[in-house]
Amino acid sequence: MGTALVIENDPTDDLRRLGEWLTEAGLELTVLRPHAGDALPETLDDYLALVVMGGDQSVYAAADGTPGAPWFPALEGLLRKAVRNHVPTLAVCLGAQLLAQAHGGLVERSTSGPEIGPGLVGKRDAAEKDPLFRWVPLLPDVIQWHRDEITELPLTATLLAASSRYPHQAFRLGDRAWGVQFHIECDVEMIERWAADDADTLDELGYDPEAVAYAVAEALPDVEEVWQPFAARFASLALGTLPDADIPDAGTGRTLPLLGQ
Repeated sequence: MGTALVIENDPTDDLRRLGEWLTEAGLELTVLRPHAGDALPETLDDYLALVVMGGDQSVYAAADGTPGAPWFPALEGLLRKAVRNHVPTLAVCLGAQLLAQAHGGLVERSTSGPEIGPGLVGKRDAAEKDPLFRWVPLLPDVIQWHRDEITELPLTATLLAASSRYPHQAFRLGDRAWGVQFHIECDVEMIERWAADDADTLDELGYDPEAVAYAVAEALPDVEEVWQPFAARFASLALGTLPDADIPDAGTGRTLPLLGQ
């Protein structure tokens, strides 16, 4: 067993099903909740992997320079260290936006409006050479819930999935850090809470909260079919047991051995 550090940015977006999948695959999880006062570590030396979850905050600073949350600068620092030191990293929704911004990408309020509910994203050609995304189907089911978007990826990022309204749905930085704009961790209870908390947005879109929850419930088996194996592959990467995959170094074209080998 090995330990992954999980950063929970918002109490309404915990690990939920993703946590179950990672622990089933052999990863122990240490969860820090900076929104509740937990301090972030200076380094990732004691961890095999980093997982950064979503939240209702915006990653960009306010007009007066105040960060979206007090711990975001330190968290972006950890994300930079993770990429630099080849620590397997999975960043979800807000986490993906933080990963992008930490490496020179741009996150803004989307001009396409909120994206909410079940949907599909499309794999890009580069995904076929990715150690995690190569086994994801061409049009995987996902759950969306965001207003902001990554409008510019970092220059060194590899785009792995896109959609017509939001072109940057999944990407990789370096050889072991992935960001996904969509959610894979949700269950129906989580969506029902989001719908209640975000009632004004649903009303703006003309969505019925019960219909949204029902649509998510209908999609969850398909989401699990795709993303549970994805989570297991991520855990195997962190544990150094991912088979048949030397990981390409996006910057040099070289291959790097898996951790633990």
